[in-house]
Amino acid sequence: MAHAATEAEIARLGKDLTCVGAERAGNADGSIPEWTGKWLGVPDHVDFKGTGQHPVDPYPEEQPLFVITADNMGDHESRLSDGQKALFAKYPDTFKMPVYPSHRDFRFPDSVCEVTLQNAKHAKLVDEGEGVVATTGGILFPFPKTGLELLWTSSFFTYRPWSEELTSDNIYVLADGSKNRGQVRSANLALHLKPGNEGATEGPSAYYLNQTNLPQRDRGEVNTGLEHFNHKTNPRQSWRYDPGTRRVRQSPEYGFDMQFPGSGGSITVDEVRIFNGSGQRYNWEIVGKQEMYVPYNTYRLHSKAISYDELLTPGHANPEFMRYELHRVWVLEGTLKDDYRHLYGKRRMYIDEDSWLMLMGDNYDARGQLWRTSMVNYFYAYEAETWQAGVGLYHDLFAGSYLAFNLVNEQKSAYTLNSGKIGPGNFGPEAARRLGL
Repeated sequence: MAHAATEAEIARLGKDLTCVGAERAGNADGSIPEWTGKWLGVPDHVDFKGTGQHPVDPYPEEQPLFVITADNMGDHESRLSDGQKALFAKYPDTFKMPVYPSHRDFRFPDSVCEVTLQNAKHAKLVDEGEGVVATTGGILFPFPKTGLELLWTSSFFTYRPWSEELTSDNIYVLADGSKNRGQVRSANLALHLKPGNEGATEGPSAYYLNQTNLPQRDRGEVNTGLEHFNHKTNPRQSWRYDPGTRRVRQSPEYGFDMQFPGSGGSITVDEVRIFNGSGQRYNWEIVGKQEMYVPYNTYRLHSKAISYDELLTPGHANPEFMRYELHRVWVLEGTLKDDYRHLYGKRRMYIDEDSWLMLMGDNYDARGQLWRTSMVNYFYAYEAETWQAGVGLYHDLFAGSYLAFNLVNEQKSAYTLNSGKIGPGNFGPEAARRLGL
């Protein structure tokens, strides 16, 4: 499945396109600015004390340009997702979207540009789109020609921190405003993304571990596993430690629409960060690119000065702490194949052109009705010189509930990135067994 970029496309990288394929120019009316990429790492005016610190806003004085409400939503409809429109319809008195000035100020390291150029020339999908042959440490397909190419580029093969450690709170807010609280200690490792490790797509691509602290009934449960660059020849391996039996067992087929541990069934395993894992159950299509209001530069949302009681209001997060900007996004749609099953019959993802990260997702049931809508609030992590996934907000439009996922506001430390303190030995069945003793 080779769809190499043309020579004419490749010649545009670093010119009218950024080095990873985004349009450098702003839009016609200037509401989307030209890409500047003026900052790599910590901007001079930001007082950043190192990884583990709560995100520090580089735009602390900015105020919203305007606020979208149920009353004026019609004036902005072409730039809203179906999920956003549904939230306005369900919560007309309280759901609002404060729209801030748009910024395109951060850039990737030069190594990402170099790898992206190599991948534009040589990357390809194999095994019916279940595997990839490419160079790690950059963007996979800066000129995606198929839905599967865009899916891989924006979910599995993103340029993200190579290690992540955190203790986070997951709070499920019911329709009446009551809250069920969970807490998870997590670690993720992708050594192929460590600077200097750029190379072939061989060996494990990533490791993960989640240890449940809350709720009390699940305390001590551990889920851990590893991924490879080919879902067909080397599918995800996962193990679970059960504190009740004090045994570690393999978890076959961990992924897809299995419920994510500790979420109370409110999200599936494959919708963490909008979508992850194998895309084999869907037919994927690129719908196009459009201008949309999306969560962006969401530093304030993660502030330790904001309590969960302030942030998590009934129906949706408190709009006062949200930030939306106008950006160009790719729209990707997956339709469930006839011979496969999944809770969601159709999925639509919205992918930022500058970072190639999935920012929002709409999930439809088997009848075609919009069931759940989600957003991941990213911010640029100075220490990692790339974007970091922050709080995920997963709304059940039928139940009127939502899950706030990966909260760190009330934690002493936030996201510890690229620390160099974890390795492959911190993952897998033996690690789960050690944690369970």
